[in-house]
Amino acid sequence: MLLRLKMGLPQRQLDAVLAEARRFGYECSFLDDGRQLLALDGTPGKPEHRSRFEDLVGVAAVLDPGDARERHERAPGQTDHVVRVGSAVFGGGVASLIAGPCAVEDTERVIEIAKRVRDEGATLLRGGAYKPRTSPYSFQGLGRAGLEMLRAVRAEVGIGVVTEVMDPREVEATCEVADMLQIGARSMACSPLLLEVGKAGKPVLLKRGFGATVREFLLAAEYLLSTGNENIVLCERGVRSFDSGVTRNLLDVGAVAHLKRATHLPVVVDPSHAAGRADLVRPLARAGIVAGADGLIVEVHPRPAESHSDGAQAISVDELRHVASDMAALLEFDGRCFATQDLERASA
Repeated sequence: MLLRLKMGLPQRQLDAVLAEARRFGYECSFLDDGRQLLALDGTPGKPEHRSRFEDLVGVAAVLDPGDARERHERAPGQTDHVVRVGSAVFGGGVASLIAGPCAVEDTERVIEIAKRVRDEGATLLRGGAYKPRTSPYSFQGLGRAGLEMLRAVRAEVGIGVVTEVMDPREVEATCEVADMLQIGARSMACSPLLLEVGKAGKPVLLKRGFGATVREFLLAAEYLLSTGNENIVLCERGVRSFDSGVTRNLLDVGAVAHLKRATHLPVVVDPSHAAGRADLVRPLARAGIVAGADGLIVEVHPRPAESHSDGAQAISVDELRHVASDMAALLEFDGRCFATQDLERASA
């Protein structure tokens, strides 16, 4: 590990850094006459070592973590971690489509949507039983009743389910229904929830907070990884910008491209929440795949005007067909593969 110490460091602060290094078993040596570059050698590093040094007042920066690499970081030459959820595959040159309503409201309607999105290439159904809303008076989802609807849909249609969990106390009940647990943008920084979801052992879809930096996003993933759960899929869904009159959020395609290099975890894009407008979902979906995303999560509703939440950004099933077609073509151009139910049956 290589540390850069602050200039003019008081002796007591320098001693604190050296003492901590020796406590972890490192041998210390300065690489410059100014005694700012401190090399630590001689023991296998751990992520918690790096964090500890970053917390010390005398350390300006960890220039090279060495073996103390955080779990989300892509090591030199490391291949993609592939996450499989039923027929869906994320990473390793394969991308998947997740589609469905913002919230589940009626069993028959959700069954209808599930069958239709499955027929268009979706391998996972999204649908919220619990809905975090800005106003406490807005529709909050159906809760446990919504979970039972998803259970019925999963059994009848045979498609995997992704649904959000907001409360550590609801993790166990949600695990009984969901094939993949979603942590939404508003919950990204809730460490008790991250730890509880991670320990549940289910694959996790982690959405970036609308005000979170990429570093904060990755450290939220680190909470999940620290539990031993490696099946984490990152989701870029747009960050808050100054021009909300055009799009709901600003889709950070640069972050998608960066994440594909910085981490071995798969990355998907949510063009629906980024756009906030159904007419922009398709072009933003294209942008996400071109940037290297391992999949899309799209809001679909046959009658958006009747939706209890986010109807303006929900696309029709016919439009989903175009999104899926674009996705397949762009993946093929990039030498990647579109995961479908048919692909799973062919490889079985």
